[in-house]
Amino acid sequence: MKIQKKSIRTYQILVINPGSTSTKVALFKGNRPAFSRTIEHTDQELSGFTKVHEQLGTREKAVRVFMNDNCITELDAVAGRGGLLKPLHGGTYRVSDAMCRDLEDARYGEHASNLGPILAKRFGVEFRVPAYIVDPVTVDEYEPSSRVSGVPGIERKCRTHALNIRAVSRRCARKMGKALADTTFVVAHLGGGISVCALAGGRIIDSTDALLGEGPFAMERAGTLPLKGVVDLCFDGGSSKEQVLSLLSKRSGFKGYIGTDRLKDVLARIKAGDERSCLIFDAMVRQTVKWIGAMMALVKGKADAVILTGGMVNAHLLSDAICMHIEPMAEVRLYPGEFEMEALAEGALRVLQNIEPVLEY
Repeated sequence: MKIQKKSIRTYQILVINPGSTSTKVALFKGNRPAFSRTIEHTDQELSGFTKVHEQLGTREKAVRVFMNDNCITELDAVAGRGGLLKPLHGGTYRVSDAMCRDLEDARYGEHASNLGPILAKRFGVEFRVPAYIVDPVTVDEYEPSSRVSGVPGIERKCRTHALNIRAVSRRCARKMGKALADTTFVVAHLGGGISVCALAGGRIIDSTDALLGEGPFAMERAGTLPLKGVVDLCFDGGSSKEQVLSLLSKRSGFKGYIGTDRLKDVLARIKAGDERSCLIFDAMVRQTVKWIGAMMALVKGKADAVILTGGMVNAHLLSDAICMHIEPMAEVRLYPGEFEMEALAEGALRVLQNIEPVLEY
């Protein structure tokens, strides 16, 4: 269906962002949210599902309740959070049948965000409007040498918080009066996982792996580890592959060391003088600044700015500690929180307004 060009204020875009325990949904009019809601899903509600795709009906019902409550009867587009897909260039993609099949089959991995494109397509078909995703986590614009790990058969993968990272890079470029294509940034997203990236002209040319690869440890994730320790863990600990993966992705970092995956609890313990919490916090800061420094070296120290973003940046103790190390090398700009919903709406808008071409999966 061909869409007539409208003013930025009149496009109505439904945005759907499924997370592990919640579904965020919003109606944007232009680039501003008119209505929004975070729908929490209880453990009891989701415990009966063995695969992510089985949650589709529950998530769809939650979105429909939101739409009915806000009397939404007309849309121009739907934008869903992109899931685990094959490696892709950054941009806005049309949701296709092939994309949905890969997500339904969890061909590239299981994650709640796999439901985003499928839900977007369902509502798009119903309202006879296009469905899009924007900058999924598998955005991969590495240079060839960035993929080489050091061991034949093991390739470095680009798995980052690409949606938020590219969104704040666009904002920072606008603030500087530059086109994104004319900028060089180092961006650290600090949330449940941590991504540290080098961006040249808006392209993520190198990064840490925010899930299972390398980089700083986070609230639950292990980050880079001494290899001998990993080998010993796999072969001498009596653990299965699934148990090792669970340990490294869900029971490491702060969770493993001090038993909590909530930053506010860590900060409260530090305030109370808990030495163990102080030590682990300092270690995470040290690892983060080392990786920022590595990405700075990759761009030859010529970054227009180092950008700190993600929910953890709201903690001044953390952002101040990182800035103390980085500010002698580069300007640091803070974008606390996440801008995923806005980024999804803005990505759809750029296509609807013919500012960018829509990409095909």
